[in-house]
Order: sequence, then structure tokens, then C-alpha cells
Amino acid sequence: MPNPAEIWHKVALSKDEATIAAILHDDCVFESPVVHTPQVGKAITSKYLAAAGHTLGNADFEYVGEWHRENSAVLEFRTVIDGIAINGIDMISCNDDGLITHFKVMVRPLKAVNMLHQKMGEMLTKMSG
Repeated sequence: MPNPAEIWHKVALSKDEATIAAILHDDCVFESPVVHTPQVGKAITSKYLAAAGHTLGNADFEYVGEWHRENSAVLEFRTVIDGIAINGIDMISCNDDGLITHFKVMVRPLKAVNMLHQKMGEMLTKMSG
């Protein structure tokens, strides 16, 4: 059985949309802690995950725990941005072909969510421009 954590770790924080897109199913669903509606499709999911790599991927970023089930995993991460400690989880599911079908990110505390909302918006605008 494919291990979504292993699949994700190969490209995590790569910041490259094409590299990330290669591991995503065409109909992948992405759920962000700062966007109410789930985002559907490889293109938008790879854009969000690349932007997250740019935003979160600093020297303080680290995965600190993993929990696995068949075709799914939860990865806990932490980092610090602008003096704000961020703690979150990536909930990842994949199909039997090893393509990620669902990626949900949850973040705490509230001030981290608010800051990430601003910084992710800025990064997505920068990446589109």
C-alpha cells in the first residue's frame, strides 16, 4: 500500500508547483486553514502547497510526528514565523496508485492562522504575478 507521508516527504517544501503536481491526482481536494471552501484540482492544489512551502519552509520548520493508516497519514509540524509559534497538521490521503487525493491542513493558534492568511495571500499573489 502507498504511504502518503513517504510520498509527501519527497516533495514537501520543494516550493515547485510542477514537482508537487506530479504526486497529485487530477481531482485532488485541498482544504486550507484559511480558505473556507475546499479547492478541487491538481493545478490549484499544487499552487497552494507550493505557496505554503514558500511561506512555512524556513529553517525552523520541522515535522515532529506521524500517524499512519491504510492510504492515509497525519503529519504534525511546527515552525516560527515573525516570532509566532505555529503548530499544525497535514492530513493526507492517497489512492492505490500513490497519488495524493486529499490534503487538509489545520493550524493553531489563532494568531498563527491570521498571520498565515495574510502571508499566504501575499505569496499566492506574488506567484501569480
